[in-house]
Amino acid sequence: MKTVRDFDLKDKKVLIRCDFNVPIVNGKISDNTRIVKSLDTIKYCLEQDAKVILFSHLGRIKEEIDLEKNNLKPVAKELGKLLDKKIIFIDETRGEKLEKAVADLKSGEVLLVQNTRYEDLDGKKESSNDGELGKYWASLGDIFINDAFGTIHRAHASNVGIASNLPHGIGFLVEKELSALSSLNSPEKPFIIILGGAKVTDKIGVIKNLIKKADYILIGGGMAFTFLQSEGFEIGSSIVDKDSLDFCKEILEKYQDKIILPVDVLVNTVYEDVKKPELRLISEIKDDEMGLDIGPNSINVFERYLKDAKTVLWNGPLGVCEFSNFKNGTFKIMRYLVNNDIKTILGGGDIVAASAKAKLKDKVYHASTGGGATLEYLEGKKLPGLEAIK
Repeated sequence: MKTVRDFDLKDKKVLIRCDFNVPIVNGKISDNTRIVKSLDTIKYCLEQDAKVILFSHLGRIKEEIDLEKNNLKPVAKELGKLLDKKIIFIDETRGEKLEKAVADLKSGEVLLVQNTRYEDLDGKKESSNDGELGKYWASLGDIFINDAFGTIHRAHASNVGIASNLPHGIGFLVEKELSALSSLNSPEKPFIIILGGAKVTDKIGVIKNLIKKADYILIGGGMAFTFLQSEGFEIGSSIVDKDSLDFCKEILEKYQDKIILPVDVLVNTVYEDVKKPELRLISEIKDDEMGLDIGPNSINVFERYLKDAKTVLWNGPLGVCEFSNFKNGTFKIMRYLVNNDIKTILGGGDIVAASAKAKLKDKVYHASTGGGATLEYLEGKKLPGLEAIK
């Protein structure tokens, strides 16, 4: 697979699909991580005297009211600060203004096109990979580089559509993601998976694909209660994924020695933060109580299994990390992995956000920028944005 290094970029118009899908509150970016992650590829292209044209989506566009709140203008401003250079921002996704700006672009300059999902307002042309739109965007450049791992599991006009019409390759961010995640194909053992989050349904594919490779799967978060209920435990008012009960029962019977569940939990009677949550053994949860974090005994059990681990894949927090009194399990286990120098790959989404909150994100081996893309890769699915590059 070609990377951005494999092309002569001098004086070429290089279209780069980035992932600038950042949180914006009152017109200000609250977390610029995804923009920062895109810089290596952009800087490399500028160093090679390329004319850089950037594409990205932001949020979802379903009606007119979504346009302003998902405008990429704040991203252009932030990108300009990070690169310390003027960013030419074109507030449209097609037309004479865009075409003229591209034609006038000089080597070493950067142009950002408006949110690609603006095209979804009229027939979902971006999200449905409209052939005419993909060709149009491709006509603006000479080379296409896909550096948006977060959307690589989607067939959109701005990735698959452009790649189908131009010489193409991947950027440094996608290359790094693939290198880290592909190491799980033959992980150094013992290999342990930690799974959390709310729903089992979201993780079924990962469990099925990786359980034979894993030595153990440690399960916490809301999804633990679906497993526990399938074993006959009373779980009070804890969250349960009823559609996955049969799967949990079946996988526990087949791999009873591999799947490790919590032995105690911190509970509350309502879904909110409390200063002194109650601690319950799994067998003692009352009818009006819900588990919101793993307890100290569960932490000890998990650490005992992790003690000799060489590789850990972790997707989903072990408790409600947005609540200060229910983040302890997630934070303690993460500190244990970091302090013991265990190769840890965080599988995107909420667990990466939790690692940032714990100030540990930069200390793990790899924190994936993908959410759904990472999960689908780990499930062994083909990723359309990647297949187009192949």
